[in-house]
Amino acid sequence: MANKNIDLAVVLHNDSDYKGWLVELKERFYSHRLKASCVTNGYLLEFYWKLGRDIEAQQYTNTYGSGFYKNLSQDLKNEMPEIKGFSPTNLKYMSYFYKLYAPLVANRPQVADDFMEGVYSADIQQSAPHNQNRQQGADDFKLLFMIPWDHHCRIISRCKGNMDKALFFVRKTWENNWGRDALLNWLDSDLYERDGKAITNFQSTLPAVQSDLAQQITKDPYQLDFLNLREKYDERDIEDELLNNVTRFLLELGKGFSYMGRQFRLEVGQQEFFPDLLFYNAHLHAYVVIELKAKSFHPSFLGQLSFYVSAINHQFKTDIDNPTIGLLICKDKDNVVAKYALDSYKEPMGISEYQLSKLFPKDFKSSMPTIEELEKELKDK
Repeated sequence: MANKNIDLAVVLHNDSDYKGWLVELKERFYSHRLKASCVTNGYLLEFYWKLGRDIEAQQYTNTYGSGFYKNLSQDLKNEMPEIKGFSPTNLKYMSYFYKLYAPLVANRPQVADDFMEGVYSADIQQSAPHNQNRQQGADDFKLLFMIPWDHHCRIISRCKGNMDKALFFVRKTWENNWGRDALLNWLDSDLYERDGKAITNFQSTLPAVQSDLAQQITKDPYQLDFLNLREKYDERDIEDELLNNVTRFLLELGKGFSYMGRQFRLEVGQQEFFPDLLFYNAHLHAYVVIELKAKSFHPSFLGQLSFYVSAINHQFKTDIDNPTIGLLICKDKDNVVAKYALDSYKEPMGISEYQLSKLFPKDFKSSMPTIEELEKELKDK
């Protein structure tokens, strides 16, 4: 194996194109590092993107095999001994970074050219997306250069070549300002598969913009893995545990939720009623009533929830608030029954399930380096 690596190094060093490219990389890196004194992350990621692009364009891995990264790593370290970040694993991630997101600009090369020629600037940072009416391809591409490289490596590793899923976590990281631990938590929670998936009647009961935003705050199923329940539990047990872990439940609900109360007292006529949980969502500018059921969905559950939604609208909603939303979280549901049941209600409501234990995919060995391998490489740089 050692002789084989030595032979490859000799071949590479006799390749005039490779040698010229190595000199260009060195010059390009120092140029980017100088600019990076202003906006470190953006320029660094621009350099990584271009390096990954070069590796793919020149087909070095196809020509020289897997040993190419080891040789390139050593050559870059020889050329720039004081610079860290050129481990074989990190170089592979630069290649993955480019390959994963290249489709964003495949049919719109001007997007990439304009961005790279304009260089990472304050203007680009200010144009970061904060609404749904953006030019998705262009803005998603710009957004790639606004989160840390360490975050990218973890997203790339966990999303296994699924660009839509990776972009979902890039957007969520930017919107929620997730640190590494928060990102890892959500990567492990099947958030992409669950986000916005509740069965709802929002499209028929809310204006278009409000309907889209309301759908986005839902999940199906909700993961209540932090609950410590006895074998035969009921709704009150779930409420007790959620109240004990309300901060964790707020994280599961998502950004913008404020806790208003449990068994919130409503006085209607001469009677009292107590919805399980009441929240206010700052992004929707609306109250959200949540009813918990430790049993399978039944259409009759919606009558109770609809009544609570109507009561909150009459007693608490102001002119600046949007219509109150009801969310029913039950043990499980028949999706067809749930859809039919929602059709007869004018109040905006959604139906989700809850999950008390995580389901992990079967273990498999990927050709992509694991996070543990990446962290070892980072320590060894």
